[in-house]
Amino acid sequence: MKQNRGKWILIIGWILFLFAIGFFCLQMGYIVVHAKFQVEYIDNRLFYIINIFCIICLTLAILLLLRLTKKFKLIGASILVVFIFVNIVMLVASNQEIKNITSVSPDLKHVLSIKENTEIGEAVYYRSYYGFLTRPKERLPYETDGKFKVDWLADDIAAVTYKAADNSIQQYIGTYGDRGSGRSYYYVGAEIHGIWQGKTFEVVSDTEGISVTENGNTELFEWGNIHQFGTLAVILKKNNEAIWTIALNENFEVHSAASEQTVGNISLYKAAMEKNQPITLHYKDSN
Repeated sequence: MKQNRGKWILIIGWILFLFAIGFFCLQMGYIVVHAKFQVEYIDNRLFYIINIFCIICLTLAILLLLRLTKKFKLIGASILVVFIFVNIVMLVASNQEIKNITSVSPDLKHVLSIKENTEIGEAVYYRSYYGFLTRPKERLPYETDGKFKVDWLADDIAAVTYKAADNSIQQYIGTYGDRGSGRSYYYVGAEIHGIWQGKTFEVVSDTEGISVTENGNTELFEWGNIHQFGTLAVILKKNNEAIWTIALNENFEVHSAASEQTVGNISLYKAAMEKNQPITLHYKDSN
């Protein structure tokens, strides 16, 4: 029994040691590719979290594999505590300088990453590569005030609502999919041409623009005030402020021929910092 226990301690110790080596190699590799290709972790805090896991695994591996005196165990424990404390302090300081807004999609396949420079209020959207690495794609329009709200309208559509420095409500949409063949670009406004209805809402897309009717009150957004993101969503703006987002649901089908029947639903999502849910609309008729 004692012999089996000793065997398992050695196995666990070597596994922890291999994990420590793996984390160390990951960090070294990241430093190289970061310098060479300007890629970053999807969340800057990952660097310090991996450091902490690395030292924890290494310390536990040493304790399990080597027979140390009480004095050396205390020294090792002290080094571990100091290392963890320093990395936590650096993590907090880093996130105060560059605020990370990170959100994982409901199906766990996509990660939204936005990093805001808190000093100047500049936020940048990062596109993920190879899971946990990212590169900056574009800067969010308008200086931000640091408040963000993220809602996933579909597994591949993330709506980011934020307040600009001028107190206006703005939105940015992260898109990670396609409703067509994936080989051609299409316009969301043209694809949803017609009348769409929900319980108390109606959306009409025609040559003049897109109109939204809420409880009998109709508001028209001309095409110049409609901004498309990827091939999955559009934002309707008024007076340089986001009012609504319209997104193509996952069951929506984009057809190459305009004569083909419209299939699927769309979502109407209000631009607001308060908690709210997207409204599902069903296709009623062409107009």
